[in-house]
Amino acid sequence: MKRSRRSKPFARLEWHRRRESEFKPASLQLDTEVYPRDVQPPVDFTGRLIEGDNLAVMTAILTELEGQIDLIYMDPPFLTGKAYSARIGRGEDSRRPSEWQTTSGYQDTWRDGAEYLDMLFPRLDIMRRLLSPSGTIYLHLDWHASAYARVLMDEIFGPNRLINEIVWIYHGPSPIRRAFKRKHDTILVYTKSKDYTFNADAVRVAYDPSTVKTFSSSPKAGFGKVPDLERGKVPEDWWYFPVVARLHKERTGYPTQKPEALMERIILASSNPGDIVADFFCGSGTTAVVADRLDRQWIACDNSPLAIQTIYRRLLLENFERPFTIWRSEEDMQYAIKPQITVSQSGSSIHVALDDILSQESESEPFPADLNMWEVDWDFDGDVFRSHSQAVRMWREEEIDTQMEHTYQQPGDYTLGVRAFDNRGSLGHITHQTTIPA
Repeated sequence: MKRSRRSKPFARLEWHRRRESEFKPASLQLDTEVYPRDVQPPVDFTGRLIEGDNLAVMTAILTELEGQIDLIYMDPPFLTGKAYSARIGRGEDSRRPSEWQTTSGYQDTWRDGAEYLDMLFPRLDIMRRLLSPSGTIYLHLDWHASAYARVLMDEIFGPNRLINEIVWIYHGPSPIRRAFKRKHDTILVYTKSKDYTFNADAVRVAYDPSTVKTFSSSPKAGFGKVPDLERGKVPEDWWYFPVVARLHKERTGYPTQKPEALMERIILASSNPGDIVADFFCGSGTTAVVADRLDRQWIACDNSPLAIQTIYRRLLLENFERPFTIWRSEEDMQYAIKPQITVSQSGSSIHVALDDILSQESESEPFPADLNMWEVDWDFDGDVFRSHSQAVRMWREEEIDTQMEHTYQQPGDYTLGVRAFDNRGSLGHITHQTTIPA
């Protein structure tokens, strides 16, 4: 394989306390296999949802996936100095934020900018190693840190590997009174080599009606160059997509959620069906959801249990058709709630009722208002949870089914595994023994 050559940057970013990072790989454990209804193993899993610190996770998967990931979308904290909350209530007045029920989302607070750059640099560096020779990385930031990141990306990838500086523009309210309203983000696009994937025809958009009218009325328009007006054009490097607003149908309640249309353009342009798409700051999971819908393999990582649950729930609500797995670091496996169940049996049929989830949170809502989803492994082996039946509350809906049934095809002794997830991201687990007579 021919190695890609990186040209040396003409500038290098120095910051207070810049140092080489020391990190250890995470000890990742396969926690869950998630199957669509009526799908049984063995199967090929096309997605991986990983809970853990992304630097340790990327280090752990480097042996397996170095040079194998075709597209990385990176949406890290922006150096805003804010702590973001996630909305977990339902039926609230969207015009009264002070009355919303929230829980901690993620922290974007740093001792100083040097600490932020110490976080960012090693992650960018290891992402370059994970990218395939034809791979592309999209780094999404805003005015707080994009200028610093551009210099870092030039150092890591080489300045000649920048193919676009995309501006994502959007509308919305702003508290700014002494400056122009800040209503755009910057997405830096770098490639691993000069031979990269770019599917122009997959992302073409219609020409503006005024352009079509101009070419129809004058043969001299465009200095004699007539574009294929029916085929459309490749978008410019400024994109308008509405943000995921409070009443948007895509809204999960997780902070700084990105619109699916934005991710669809990125994935269509810079990957092909079957390629591996990764997002190591995956937040609400837009990358994973869109990649799965577009027939890509995907890896999504976040260190927030609430983010992992949000993505898991979102994938289930998509009526997914392709099995995926969930991985966790050993130290991340914690059960903060305890499901209470009633199990009844009639011959080879089992009925499970989820009666309650006992929570350590004093502010938790009464059951089942505090329940976001639950699942059953009808033959739990005590190690990997194989989720074959799931009940999920839809976004902003009140109802969730608390009853499940299953019919066994073979007699024998079985262990039922039941897991539940509350609206604060907590997980609970319980087992029940049953015997199916011959």
